[in-house]
Amino acid sequence: MRRKALWTLGVGVWTLWLCLLPLVAGAQGRPDIVWMAGGHASSVLSVSFSPDGRLLASAGGDGIKLWRVSDGALIQTLWHTGEVYSVSFSPDGSLLASGSWDYTVKLWRVSDGALIRTLTGHTGYVYSVSFSPDGSLLASGSDDTTVKLWRVSDGALIRTLRGYAGSVYSLSFSPDGSLLASGSAYGIQWWRVSDGALLRTLNTDASSLSFSPDGSLLASAGRFDDTVKLWRVSDGALIRTLTGHTGSVLSVSFSPDGSLLASAGGYPDTTVKLWRVSDGALIRTLTGHTGSVLSVSFSPDGSLLASAGGGYDRTVKLWRVSDGALIRTLNTSASSVVFSPDGSLLASAGGYWDGSRYQGEIKLWRVSDGALIRTLTGHTGYVLSVSFSPDGSLLASGGEYWDGSRYQGEIKLWRVSDGALIRTLTGHWGSVTSVSFSPDGSLLASAGGYPDNTVKLWRVSDGALIRTLTGHTGYVLSVSFSPDGSLLASGSYDNTVKLWRVSDGALIRTLTGHTGYVLSVSFSPDGSLLASGSWGEIKLWRVSDGALIRTLTGHTDRVNSLSFSPDGSLLASGGEYWDGSQYWGKIKLWRVSDGALLQTYDQETGTGVRSIQFSPNGRLFGYGRWDATVVVARNPFWTSGDADGNGCVDDADLLAVLSAFGSEGGNADLNDDGVVDDADLLIVLFNFGSGC
Repeated sequence: MRRKALWTLGVGVWTLWLCLLPLVAGAQGRPDIVWMAGGHASSVLSVSFSPDGRLLASAGGDGIKLWRVSDGALIQTLWHTGEVYSVSFSPDGSLLASGSWDYTVKLWRVSDGALIRTLTGHTGYVYSVSFSPDGSLLASGSDDTTVKLWRVSDGALIRTLRGYAGSVYSLSFSPDGSLLASGSAYGIQWWRVSDGALLRTLNTDASSLSFSPDGSLLASAGRFDDTVKLWRVSDGALIRTLTGHTGSVLSVSFSPDGSLLASAGGYPDTTVKLWRVSDGALIRTLTGHTGSVLSVSFSPDGSLLASAGGGYDRTVKLWRVSDGALIRTLNTSASSVVFSPDGSLLASAGGYWDGSRYQGEIKLWRVSDGALIRTLTGHTGYVLSVSFSPDGSLLASGGEYWDGSRYQGEIKLWRVSDGALIRTLTGHWGSVTSVSFSPDGSLLASAGGYPDNTVKLWRVSDGALIRTLTGHTGYVLSVSFSPDGSLLASGSYDNTVKLWRVSDGALIRTLTGHTGYVLSVSFSPDGSLLASGSWGEIKLWRVSDGALIRTLTGHTDRVNSLSFSPDGSLLASGGEYWDGSQYWGKIKLWRVSDGALLQTYDQETGTGVRSIQFSPNGRLFGYGRWDATVVVARNPFWTSGDADGNGCVDDADLLAVLSAFGSEGGNADLNDDGVVDDADLLIVLFNFGSGC
């Protein structure tokens, strides 16, 4: 009787799930993220340590990023609808305040990134935010020439301070919370917090202000005279002027014990300087940023210093204060991501600006924990695509190189085991936008951007050019081999998809119907279907005759990347949409059999998803974002225990786990703990027969 009741309950729950599926499909949400790694894709304008020193917040044109200091892991991304100019932790570390180009101040809960409150009232950009020492008040300074004091508990506006003819760039509370200093291009003003009375005005420009820990001194950064000034708080007297920067000084910060002062230099200086406060001696100059340094902040224990790079630098750097050593640079790039065949590695590709031109880089990450294994450098232009060979021994990267007058297309072949460069292939007249190995690993296909507009086939063993496929009238954006290696699909700016016979390069078929350029093409695992992504739509084609099977709508802008799950049941699409003020990323998961939309992700998708791919067993998916972030997340529709990704937990999965037993990560690591062990074996046994 009990068994029958449980069976009836089970049927009821399953029926309810089927009824609710259309509602679930429409839900927006955050992927179940395993790990993230990233950087900023635009200037970093502010940095701030949490009071316990465990987290670092950085802010810029692409939002706020929260980093774990111990290993540099990216924890969370938070967004305004414009550039974020300033971030500040509350004294107890529970809240983070941010000021933005969108005229607002936002309060975030640090533990989960939830937006607690948006404070409105400024009529200009908010350049600075600062908590009072007891955490009860928040001050904000704006382009509207005012300073506002807010009550943190309920967001009420307590007072508006006026007295400037220009933007308020910096704010600093005295350690006892009785004074507030505000700085602008026209002077420094000191206010009494209790009643808002203006106590003193100093006629000097100040892009940044910092009280000493004992409250006796105030440091100011000179945007126009390239100096740092130290003022005595009791009477406003100028104690010392520190010179040495060769550009604007944009940020100053006292060390927690008050013995040191850090200053940040704007372009062309681009240095961080450490000064001894007692006598003004220059202790050390830290070099490494390639653009203006816009913000500096000491860790609470004074052992580390964080600096934020502007312009094309776009990095956050962590320095050891005792000897000035560079400990870590927080940045990466992500125009393309791809899993290794055994699922143990993820490759991401992109580049960075070195001050004169882009430099390409490829990063290899361990999937189980996100550890950076290796960085491959050598491209002298942006890297647009990466692809592992079927046996996982080689990695191909496609991008561009600078020939002294213009960028030309370039492909590099790397040995994965040690990162050695095996070969460089040139011949495209324009960027290489996509690369793909044939299923047997003998050939490599590459797509040429403007003005090349061709597809090339290369022999991997010696790098010989086998064939050039012409016919597209716009640059080629994506190439993909069919699973049996007999066909090659290409998508182009000319709004078409072309199918080529690999053996002789003959054009078999041109698929038309897209009204925008085709950004991505992908074959289903059985080779019967081809998916193509364009502006606002995805099309599914029958490969045998080129018939259009279905058009999937739901994206409202570019669909940049497509990936079938290994069993062919799901299609993942990554792209972006415009909300009226800026681009945001979006990921959708579709059921292939009927085109149903199963899941939409619009959180932690950045300013656009550039690339997406399922892991070889379908348990995970990885994606690269325009805001220089790589993410690995769990597939919510994966059948637990399915090590080979065919949708059925069977003897093959048991054999896969036993064969890999004791190894690190890979497709048989079913619980993400980094090792194939008893726990993975139990997962297969407990789920045996599922999905079959």
